[in-house]
Amino acid sequence: MTDKATLRAQALAARGQGGDQAALAANLMAALRPFAGQVLSGYFPMRDEADPRAAMAAHEGPVCLPVVPGKAVPLIFRQWDGGALVAGSFGTSHPSEDAAVLTPEVLIVPLAGFDRAGNRIGYGGGYYDRTLELLRRAGPVTAIGLAFATQELAAIPAESFDQPLDMVVTDRETIKI
Repeated sequence: MTDKATLRAQALAARGQGGDQAALAANLMAALRPFAGQVLSGYFPMRDEADPRAAMAAHEGPVCLPVVPGKAVPLIFRQWDGGALVAGSFGTSHPSEDAAVLTPEVLIVPLAGFDRAGNRIGYGGGYYDRTLELLRRAGPVTAIGLAFATQELAAIPAESFDQPLDMVVTDRETIKI
């Protein structure tokens, strides 16, 4: 079995090839329609990540962005209206501390790689796994992985702490898990 570090490197190399951003945005907008009115967490893309901003802007409901409050702790989410952001940990960008803290019901999850079973490889910090576990204990939450189709891996080994995705949206299709 291939280890996660090797799979992560393969998926990130594939992501670097990019994909059809317009198709990705259209597919994500369609996937988010049933969640109108719910609190949506997206992310501000960095490097060559799939970009969710057009779909976030089109979402009919509150939108927030993740904030990394410290090492090895769950994320918090601050409301975002499309305005200026501040620099965060690990090269992220997020709303300032005066933005309201929200609890997302739907999360667009960045990733390095995914498989059709809903497993994902992130960047190795476990932030989304910790956060999804906490949110799911409190109530229903939908986790939507966003990636270019080239980031698909045949199989990702899942560990006990890994939180699965409910759906993956790519530039080619929407995969319901």
